[in-house]
Amino acid sequence: MKKIISFLVLIIIFSTCKNETDCCVNLSPITVNLKFTHNWNGVALTAADFNSFKFTTENGETISIERLRYLISNISIGNTIKDYNLVNIGENTGSEITFEEVNQESNLLQFTFGFADEDNIDGVYQDLNSASFNVPSMLGGGYHFMQFDGKYKDTNNQDANFNYHAIRAVDRSDPDNLVFEDTSFKIDLGTIDFTNNATIEVKINIAEWFKNPNTWDLNELNTVLMPNFEAQKLMSANGKSVFSLGEITQ
Repeated sequence: MKKIISFLVLIIIFSTCKNETDCCVNLSPITVNLKFTHNWNGVALTAADFNSFKFTTENGETISIERLRYLISNISIGNTIKDYNLVNIGENTGSEITFEEVNQESNLLQFTFGFADEDNIDGVYQDLNSASFNVPSMLGGGYHFMQFDGKYKDTNNQDANFNYHAIRAVDRSDPDNLVFEDTSFKIDLGTIDFTNNATIEVKINIAEWFKNPNTWDLNELNTVLMPNFEAQKLMSANGKSVFSLGEITQ
């Protein structure tokens, strides 16, 4: 009798474990689409808004955007990772990234703006080479993090150029002994619970590059910013508030 009872208990335990496995482990993987949208303090921004003086910085300069493209890397949703992605607003490319085989569970969404030092290897990314996204060897090589170009109205209300280019900061005080500081930064958009295929909006507020925490004066810092060690650190600080989590649809 004891043997029969023990056998029945084993059957119940096995059946329970199997049901739990089927219910909670063997879920079909899903597809997640990241969609990058751009705005200026909440007003949608697309390539159609380029080449027109329609945006005003925190410091009061009116600007016209002519080119805006930026690099993100180590883009991860849980254990699913994409190496890097170049977003070009003017050409409407790179604004969506698809992740397949994502587990139905809580997944952390993270990425890095630019390349961290270990990935910022000169000349190795052929598509970025073809896109002329390289940094000159005199500045240590590697790649841009962002190329943001346009015009602003100066103090005389005349059109003047700006080239807000972000790279790894380099101190060229001694050209034979360059000093670098990794000015890439990680963006953590939190943990998302997935139960179905999903689209996640990542919102990019372009105005933040000019205002938080450093109010940017384009009359002082406009061009030749790549070799400006301090300016690159200011850009990196401002970039941390540019990205935020938008709408999630499942």
